[in-house]
Amino acid sequence: MTDLSDIAPPPPVDAARDRAEREQLLVAWRTPTGWRRLSAVNNSLIGKWYLMTAFGFFLFAGVLALMIRTQLAVPDNDFLSMELFNQVFTLHGTAMMFLFAIPIFEAVAILILPEMLGARDLPFPRLSAFGFWCFVIGGTFVCGSIFWNAAPNGGWFMYPPLSSDPSQTGIGTDIWLLGLSFIEVASIAAAIELIVGVLKCRPPGMRINLMPLYCWYVLVVAGMILFAFPPLIAGDLLLEMERAFDWAFFDADRGGDPLLWQHLFWIFGHPEVYIIFLPSIALIATMLPALARTRIVGHSWIVLSAIGVAFLSFGLWVHHMFTTGLPNISLGFFSAASEAVAIPTGIQIFCLLATLLVGRATASVPLLFAGGALAIFVFGGLTGVMVAVVPFDFQAHDSYFVVAHLHYTLIGGMLFPIFAAIYFWYPFVTERMLSPRLGRWSFWLIFAGFNITFLPMHWTGVLGMPRRVWTYAEEMGWGALNMTSTLGAYILAVGVAVLLFDVLRPKAWEEASSVNPWQAPTLEWVREVPGHPWGIRSVPVITTRYPLWQQPGLHEEVSRGAWFLADAPGNHREMIVTDILDARPMFVQRVPGPGWVTILSAAFLGAVFILATWHLWTAALLCGAAFLATVLWWLWTGTGGVPAAPERDCGRGLILPLYASGNGSVGWWAMFITMIGDTTAFAGLIFAYAFFWTVHPAFPPPEAVPPGVWTTAAGAMFLIAAWLLMAVAQRANTEGRARLARWALALVSLPAAAGVAVLAHAARVADLDPTRHAYDATVWVLILWLAAHVAVGVIMPIYCLARLWAGCMDTRHDAELRNSMLYWNFLLTQSLVTVALIGLFPLVLGEMR
Repeated sequence: MTDLSDIAPPPPVDAARDRAEREQLLVAWRTPTGWRRLSAVNNSLIGKWYLMTAFGFFLFAGVLALMIRTQLAVPDNDFLSMELFNQVFTLHGTAMMFLFAIPIFEAVAILILPEMLGARDLPFPRLSAFGFWCFVIGGTFVCGSIFWNAAPNGGWFMYPPLSSDPSQTGIGTDIWLLGLSFIEVASIAAAIELIVGVLKCRPPGMRINLMPLYCWYVLVVAGMILFAFPPLIAGDLLLEMERAFDWAFFDADRGGDPLLWQHLFWIFGHPEVYIIFLPSIALIATMLPALARTRIVGHSWIVLSAIGVAFLSFGLWVHHMFTTGLPNISLGFFSAASEAVAIPTGIQIFCLLATLLVGRATASVPLLFAGGALAIFVFGGLTGVMVAVVPFDFQAHDSYFVVAHLHYTLIGGMLFPIFAAIYFWYPFVTERMLSPRLGRWSFWLIFAGFNITFLPMHWTGVLGMPRRVWTYAEEMGWGALNMTSTLGAYILAVGVAVLLFDVLRPKAWEEASSVNPWQAPTLEWVREVPGHPWGIRSVPVITTRYPLWQQPGLHEEVSRGAWFLADAPGNHREMIVTDILDARPMFVQRVPGPGWVTILSAAFLGAVFILATWHLWTAALLCGAAFLATVLWWLWTGTGGVPAAPERDCGRGLILPLYASGNGSVGWWAMFITMIGDTTAFAGLIFAYAFFWTVHPAFPPPEAVPPGVWTTAAGAMFLIAAWLLMAVAQRANTEGRARLARWALALVSLPAAAGVAVLAHAARVADLDPTRHAYDATVWVLILWLAAHVAVGVIMPIYCLARLWAGCMDTRHDAELRNSMLYWNFLLTQSLVTVALIGLFPLVLGEMR
């Protein structure tokens, strides 16, 4: 790391040097044209594509919402058949929650976060592109199913036992389970990218306490995704295994329990509300200093409150299960937690309001939408406190009161801030301003239409109308309120149409906006838009929270290339990687340029999920092998390996190495974060075992014979031996003993495969049949999970061995080997937990009995 106090003064203005450097940057960061543009991987283009695709799914879900409201406008309506209505409301909720609300956060972050951090790009541009294409393929697969009358029809929550019976819900549930599992890959990929970007790619000097609020929120929310999505992936796995192979996870007659799905789903589902809400508050908190002409009030309080909301959100999932017959002590605990989350949420709201009060805010369209967001979300939050009270929830549960509360919270907490952000950052993307007049029309139509739609639903719910109802009799007395809600929905749709017209109308004849029309204080407004693919001209040193306000002359210095990485002498795409706490420069990371490997990887992985939907297992396995091949190609053709020169002169006396391994590299952190998410999914499977143990008088059941403790211990010993061989290989390579390192890497696969084979043999000897009882199924799914991870762990040393033979690794340049060792550390932990649970735990229980 480098001491920034030694930085030389800025060079004098030199027009010829500036032109030459810009030519180098243009070559290095050139974006392909024509159909080859699809192979691009730079964040600005991927972010725009992400944004447009997410809004496409939003419009699709909006049309479905209008169909629902048209069906419910009058009693005994037959506009939609019952089956089509079930498909429509299932896809409406699915598209809004999984294909818009969360992807829009990722799209905005990929678009503006690098520039806000003063970085040329995020650390893994290919990963961003891969996640985007996964999102496109998976979303199209799920939403397109309705045009073939094959859409899921069990609700966006997909509760068993209805959803676990293929004869009841058909192929649609498989499309939902496998399609969304594929889409969740995109969400987790984006979370990894964003976490590493915020932690390791800040500009020199931007200590962690100087980060913009938006970066804090991105870090918090991406971390929440790592802990919220994997339990749902585990639940999807269990439900699909029951549907495809009749494994007994949710069948009460065979020891299963449908409530297990509700637990796994809502462990994801309630944090998801805050995964949606917090990024939107982040947008308001980022815009507000510019709109109010003052620094944010309570910066540190807002950060701590966001972390508090994230923490508490994982203790609220039973909030959705109050009527399922849980013990009163559980109801009391989760009711209190559901009300407690209002405290850190309220702190954030009050800090934003205080900023408006102490500032000099002027009327603008972004401020209108931000104010509307706060008003609507506060109202939705108050009804949330109501349903957190158990007696009231018993009355309002599964009624239209909950529908109203959900939409007040999510539309107020997410949609209005997104519309504010569109008007605020539109000139950042296009160098044009949107129309204030059309913006005001759009706001008032959307605000009025929203309240006309959803406010009456509170009374509709109190009057007893259940949610998800297809139609209703006239004598129920709900007709007038439903007609009012339907009229409001169409007014809301007109408001959205006005906004879309404003965004899409031609503006070439309009005068270009200034570089920073809002006089905002954050770094993204230094970016040279829209025609320069390299983003920020040079990477500055940042010493304040509001650099464009508090560091005079920064904009001019950055724009003329007076800071770091102002050139690209080898036509490489480069960015500075800094340490986590103090943002001291560590090394220069070279990132890959355009390539088709990300699209191919996403396509082959998508084919695996799609083919598995129809149980075409051979074709799915072939596509899985093709996916593995493309991933290995992706890794091999990246910018890793031994660099031609050991260091890079970044300008102004800053000389940094071109390589890092271990916990100094971004790849190591990506592996660490990936395995945290993976371990969370594994914890979901452990939760399933523990859940069955708590709900059954005897688990394992008396008739079951658990795998032998000594046999499972032998399997553990083999896996420990494989881990030791990896450790020996890393140590030997570091010490320059290449021959020993190669032999150790070559031998890892033998004890690893033996360990899995011994565990599977133990389950077969015990005659565990996953179709017979939930215990048998749970043991087998744990063994299969471990086997899949061991298979990946075997590929890693083979890959490292190939890199050694090819001269792409040596004693100092060993990032691949260190990353593989980190994977094996996590794998060993999961192996020991699995062995203890299936071998030792039943023995201990037997002795206790």
